[in-house]
Amino acid sequence: MLLNSQTEGIFDSYLIGLNLHQNHWIQGLNGSAMSFFIQSLFKSSRKSFVIVCADKEKAAYLLNDLETLLSNEKILFFPGSYRQPYQIEKTTNANIQERTEVLNFLSKESFQGIIVTYPQALCEKVTLKQKLNQNTLQVKKGEKLSTDFISEFLISYNFEPVDFVFEPGQFSIRGGIIDVYSFAHEYPYRLELFGNDVENIKTFDPSSQLSNGNFDFITIIPNINSSVFNEEKSVLLNYFQPQNSILFFEDIKYTLDLFDKKFEKAQQAYDSHAGEIRQIAPEKLYAASAELKTHFTSYTCFEYGVSSYLKSEPLVFDQQPQPSFNKNFDLLINNLKQNKTKGYTNYFLTDNTKQADRLITIFNDLLAKEHRTYDSLITYEPYNIHEGFIDHKLKIAVYTDHQIFERYHRFKLKEAKNKNAEAFTLKELLTLNPGDYVTHIDHGIGRFAGLQKLNINGKIQESVKLLFKDNDMLYVSIHSLHRISKYSGKEGHVPRIDKLGSTAWQTLKQKTKRNVKELAYDLIKLYAERKAKPGHAFPPDNYLQHELEASFIYEDTPDQIKVTVDVKKDMEKPHPMDRLICGDVGFGKTEIAIRAAFKAVCDSKQVAILVPTTILAYQHYKTFSERLKNLPANVDYINRFKSAKQQTDILKRLEEGKLDIIIGTHKLVSKSVKFKDLGLLIIDEEQKFGVGVKDKLKTFKTNVDTLTLTATPIPRTLQFSLMGARDLSVISTPPPNRYPVQTELHGFSEELIRDAVSFELGRGGQVFFVNNKVQNIGEVAGMIQRLVPDARIAIGHGQMDGDKLEDVMLGFMEGDYDVLVATTIIESGLDISNANTIIINEAQNFGLSDLHQMRGRVGRSNKKAFCYLLAPPQILLTGEARKRLKAFVDFSYLGSGFQI
Repeated sequence: MLLNSQTEGIFDSYLIGLNLHQNHWIQGLNGSAMSFFIQSLFKSSRKSFVIVCADKEKAAYLLNDLETLLSNEKILFFPGSYRQPYQIEKTTNANIQERTEVLNFLSKESFQGIIVTYPQALCEKVTLKQKLNQNTLQVKKGEKLSTDFISEFLISYNFEPVDFVFEPGQFSIRGGIIDVYSFAHEYPYRLELFGNDVENIKTFDPSSQLSNGNFDFITIIPNINSSVFNEEKSVLLNYFQPQNSILFFEDIKYTLDLFDKKFEKAQQAYDSHAGEIRQIAPEKLYAASAELKTHFTSYTCFEYGVSSYLKSEPLVFDQQPQPSFNKNFDLLINNLKQNKTKGYTNYFLTDNTKQADRLITIFNDLLAKEHRTYDSLITYEPYNIHEGFIDHKLKIAVYTDHQIFERYHRFKLKEAKNKNAEAFTLKELLTLNPGDYVTHIDHGIGRFAGLQKLNINGKIQESVKLLFKDNDMLYVSIHSLHRISKYSGKEGHVPRIDKLGSTAWQTLKQKTKRNVKELAYDLIKLYAERKAKPGHAFPPDNYLQHELEASFIYEDTPDQIKVTVDVKKDMEKPHPMDRLICGDVGFGKTEIAIRAAFKAVCDSKQVAILVPTTILAYQHYKTFSERLKNLPANVDYINRFKSAKQQTDILKRLEEGKLDIIIGTHKLVSKSVKFKDLGLLIIDEEQKFGVGVKDKLKTFKTNVDTLTLTATPIPRTLQFSLMGARDLSVISTPPPNRYPVQTELHGFSEELIRDAVSFELGRGGQVFFVNNKVQNIGEVAGMIQRLVPDARIAIGHGQMDGDKLEDVMLGFMEGDYDVLVATTIIESGLDISNANTIIINEAQNFGLSDLHQMRGRVGRSNKKAFCYLLAPPQILLTGEARKRLKAFVDFSYLGSGFQI
């Protein structure tokens, strides 16, 4: 067995005779072999390890590997705080929390584990261990604790008193209950006092307020970046004992250079702010290379970079990377056979059971003529590592599924918890103002009158005060918040207040239930009529379908897997499919459409894909062509960019059945378009089409399977789906490592535009600038060129010549331009993972749907993305515009995701 995480590591034989009292330079390791070597060394040495990778991405991949290989050990990630020297940019609480968690573990003498970090994080100094222990509050169950004392302690360490805690650095005291969100734990603590005795210590989920753990002893640590800890600081390595620790560096020279560069940048920024108050000297924030070098003489160091900085003793491995097969399974099987002939053991690793099933099916199909199965060539193990390798000394070949299928393998890091609860949450409660309308499930519509503390049987309890008709009052305990919700109705409509004890609310509920039953009866009748319509039943998946799905370069999210199964089940039924897929932009709807389209093509059916814009048609053509490359499917597109001769040729091939998949705008529903055998219609962003196009679509849908994709469904479409008139699938799970787009509202500012564009270009990215007025779009582009002279800027709008616009869009996709100044023509279609900043000028003129679509152009990779809304001062905006922009910005903090 390859992975025996309880006893030994596969590289134990390399450790025989290894001297752990001298430095070593590791040579010849490939892929994730470094992780396996660390596994073996950690188990045999039982020392603490500090591993410094070249950058955050490499550190994250190594961390994931080690979490797989050493699942029972303490493996911690030490990130940077994202602090830029002397800039306004804030540090993130999630990163500070993770840094504090590491320091909390290291401050205990018994710590034995692995810390994975990278130079940018390591060069940020941390508070001394002694200083941390002095400023840490320890609370034990059963001991005495005064609410006045803990309140004074927390305020002195810059904890914020709030009604309910939601993020690190907050606390709340309600009678004998103390909630405090320490920076050293992922959940807040709840201390329950009986008098001055600590009766219970629990952790709880801040969104649901439900307990999820009990403790006898906790430590409360303040923000390690606060002024309390600014006096004395040092590098993280001072928390370790040299005799019990080993350091790993991927590239020591690069690390030392980065330390000096970061320190020099901080010094320059410090000097430029010489006249400002509350400055902190750079040497208290960042370490220079000299401080790091002092540790090399006392620690055992392992280097695994391209050269040896410390002139270390070489430790040589005889390895090679996992070969590339370009999805050629015959080539892969021949390679596995050759390995077997040489006496090698082949291992196939993936923790994705769906992916494993696909590969096993492919192997078994190809080996069937030899009367063999996959296990005669390869051993499957349900583990996930980043990269495979072949070790010639140990005679093992380790292959990963994502490298076989050329899929992008994402790392996974601990993310900030989504505070968005599904029901009426405490956070929503705090957004209410006295006088706002709320609905109580038992008593009807009333007004919110604030929070009030009540003395019930000698205990102080927090309650929500509601006012009903005739000033009747109702107090709702915070433990019954699930029974109330914010009133939602037509904008501007004033609801009627109900009276407590009246039967009117109960009567209304009974009437509503009766109407629902009548609607259900009509739905059953509608379903019966739909089931009676004849349709085409597609056969089960074949070998080619498995190959297509396994070659998806990203890992399927749980929702994607479920929706894919639902769509294929519908297609295999003998009546027409009519399914709506709702999912946020970038959540994987197009991939599901590709799989459905190819399933139809495999059964010799044609597929029509209807899109609202010419740019989206071209984007889909590129995506479908790339995914179906080397598979038996002919794809083409038709829009106004095509010449009359090209369009005639495409339509002729379509009618003759020589074209399998056609992508186009509303021209697809014209009388000139004829199909030989249409089997599937895919409609992208249905809400963008007019009534005329939708009426023509009805003739398509009679006996053809229909799949509709949308990120912002219109109310009528959504209502039909929710009540069951058409099947509905929701993709609410974002791809792994998808960060919510940071959305900010500002007045027009050249300084902000300059800084935002410069920051994005500085990290190698691209920028969208949306200006919806064609008459001044050239002036806006000129302004950006003046602010950022080195930027390569392109202009795009719908009034341009088709060929020129296509060249501009293609150039931006290919990275020929840094900034695209465009109208809302970009809101549908552009999928550029390298563009992670969008600036929307005069944002008050756009609707929520348009803003959501435009923001969806960024944040499609594992980089932090930014959306800046530029609008006049709020006092100059209409009431509706203010509400719309506020709602859009507020929603962004809840995290991405389509919700119903």
